[in-house]
Amino acid sequence: MNRLHDADRRDFASDNYAGAHPEVLAALAAANGGHQTSYGGDAYTARLQEVAADHFGPDARAWPVFNGTAANVLALQAASPRWGAVVCSASAHIHTDENGAPERVAGLKLLTVPTPDGKLTPELVAREAWGFGDEHRAQPAVVSITQATEVGTLYAPDEIAALADQAHGLGMRLHVDGARIANAAAALDLPLRAFTTDVGVDLVSWGGTKNGLVFGEAVVVLTPDAAPGLEYLRKASMQLASKMRFVSAQLVALYEGDLWLRSARHANAMAARLAAGLAAIDGVRVTQEVAANGVFVAMSSDMARVLRERWRFYDWTPGEVRLMCAFDTSPDDVDALVDAVARAAASH
Repeated sequence: MNRLHDADRRDFASDNYAGAHPEVLAALAAANGGHQTSYGGDAYTARLQEVAADHFGPDARAWPVFNGTAANVLALQAASPRWGAVVCSASAHIHTDENGAPERVAGLKLLTVPTPDGKLTPELVAREAWGFGDEHRAQPAVVSITQATEVGTLYAPDEIAALADQAHGLGMRLHVDGARIANAAAALDLPLRAFTTDVGVDLVSWGGTKNGLVFGEAVVVLTPDAAPGLEYLRKASMQLASKMRFVSAQLVALYEGDLWLRSARHANAMAARLAAGLAAIDGVRVTQEVAANGVFVAMSSDMARVLRERWRFYDWTPGEVRLMCAFDTSPDDVDALVDAVARAAASH
């Protein structure tokens, strides 16, 4: 097959735009050949359990799935009764970007709370975590947070611990959407378990696609009884891969060594470089603290229109755009965008 795209092009719309990391592609090739037991009975899925235990503790169990939406929906569904509800930020991916999948597929009610920085606090959770025992109200069962958040901010371990204590005190579970959990760990300079297992998190959606996988994420259950029936839900939700070795091999390649951390640190560094360059330009304002690999910028629509002649990126709110860096974003890519923004600002 002939290549159908420009392999030298870089955009800033999403880290999903990036291709697969060469080390991940090599792992896929290594996992090929011969026969392996299907539906997760293979050597690579067994090795993934060891890798998950290394990162999250001996009780952790990883359940590979095809994508992040599936990981979130399955985790929340397994942790909630049929009449359950999930408290989340109004900007949470499960609310804004998954086309109602938690409601449509899992049958859950999302109880959303507006947050200025994408982060929940116990006080914000308390706005919706009430009505227990009231048959007229969906029963709050899970608090779901995103790390790093949808606006690139981070929860410190003590902030997550406070949410876990509150949730458990109310008989609820705490779930972490970790689509960019590697970027969070790199920014915090902490191991994964330091802001998950060690502070009371029950379930994690373990991200991979945004950090160099072709496809694949996993639900990681940290509290053994937090997700009863997950194996049945995964199959019923069409997320049980017959050739699971190819999902698991990618996750092993990413997390067995330091590839996950190297890639995330690089993406974060490119975002910091981008933010520093943009902050020095008149007429441009960085709107959120830049901790992970996303930069949120306020600029005029005329400036954004000029930049879109060359790059793809997303509007976040009116007058605000989101710029994402990936494992393969280069300093030259960043500097070219900053220079273009400076020229556009000077002409407007």
